[in-house]
Amino acid sequence: MTTEAGIVRPPAGAQAVRRALDVLHCFHDNGPDLSASDLARRLGLSTSTAHRLARTLLGAGFLEQDARTARYRLGPAMTELGRLSYHQRGLHRAGPELADLAERTGATADLALRSGPHAVIVAGGPVAPRVGLRRPLHSTALGKVLLAWPRADEEPAPLTAESARVREAGFALDDGEPAHAVRALAVPVLGRAGHARFALSVRGASDLITDARLDWYLAQARACARALEVLLLAPAERREPGERAG
Repeated sequence: MTTEAGIVRPPAGAQAVRRALDVLHCFHDNGPDLSASDLARRLGLSTSTAHRLARTLLGAGFLEQDARTARYRLGPAMTELGRLSYHQRGLHRAGPELADLAERTGATADLALRSGPHAVIVAGGPVAPRVGLRRPLHSTALGKVLLAWPRADEEPAPLTAESARVREAGFALDDGEPAHAVRALAVPVLGRAGHARFALSVRGASDLITDARLDWYLAQARACARALEVLLLAPAERREPGERAG
């Protein structure tokens, strides 16, 4: 909505929607259930406001409440939407490839996409307690790959020196940046336009992914990424431009 003075203001109710979304974001770290006072503290709101927001989300199925403790967790509506998104993106087709990569390498295989300033793991390894699925873009191999092959609408600014180095090498490597004694190697899963639709990583103990075996792990990750570049396309997208279905 634009005022007579030309000032753009959010539509009525937008603040309430934003706050409700902020409540849902409080559960990103895969921690324990949260009380209304926990939510209020995290969001800088009064407990009564946090309680009203939580009750509204509870009524819509986006949260559920433990009858014994009165604490909240993500609800069935979130599960439903997450599962629908998982299938719409074709991620159910990635599971067997990632499982095969993990079995062959003895490492954990993760597939991530970009969400704002984070790389979000959408398929692959287990979800660690109190860690969740988000990883910082600038300090993880997954994030560095997503930054190095951005979509035009994601990062219009020129690539940083680090992103340019990753792009030239064709992969990113973590040496204990997010976790000590853990090494992660990531490569892009490219779309037809040349941007990284996803980032794929193999991660494991530093005595597993050694310098001597780095090239082998890189070859395994790249082979899996090439397969996913086709598998994660919708059937219609797999045809060449102008090609008609038979």
